Amino acid sequence: MVEKDAVAKSKTSVTQQEFESIALVHTAALLRTALRMTKNQNDAEDLVQETMLKAYRFFDRFERGSNIKAWLFEIMTNIFINNYRQKARKPTGVSYEDVDDNFLYHQLESSRGMAVDPEEKLFSKLMDTDVRAAIGDLPEDFRMVVVLAFLEGFSYEEIAEIADIQLGTVKSRLHRARKLLQKSLWNYAAQRGFATEGGK
Repeated sequence: MVEKDAVAKSKTSVTQQEFESIALVHTAALLRTALRMTKNQNDAEDLVQETMLKAYRFFDRFERGSNIKAWLFEIMTNIFINNYRQKARKPTGVSYEDVDDNFLYHQLESSRGMAVDPEEKLFSKLMDTDVRAAIGDLPEDFRMVVVLAFLEGFSYEEIAEIADIQLGTVKSRLHRARKLLQKSLWNYAAQRGFATEGGK
């Protein structure tokens, strides 16, 4: 009996060490994304804690050698969708079809005195806080794919698996999110005097 307990304790110790070495290193990335999901520090920390507890509990199901970060993000996304999203108010509807694919192009064309690569020059003047604010203002489903793709560097395929959506949906949401971000960032640039709205 004592010997069995010792073996079980030893296995638990090894599992804990392995979990800490390959999973806990992603805590900062999880928290960064959780903050963008929940928009609340306390909720974000609770979400990450719940994610880590669940990941450790089911660590035996993790396929060694596969992408541990994607696995953790999948767990966190599922928890968020099942729990935290239910508590939030239903987001205001937005007609994404109304966001012109060429919005930014038309704005830049009508602006005077721009460089050869006006978009890059214009957005390079914006502060990181402007970009974060623009991402934070995106509707939840769009914000999630943007954070996973552009901030965490996941591939389209990984995002589809993490968020449990079709690959085509990932691409569509990123495309629409990009249009929304371009419009928001143009407005931020205009507010800061880096661009002239309507070319005036």
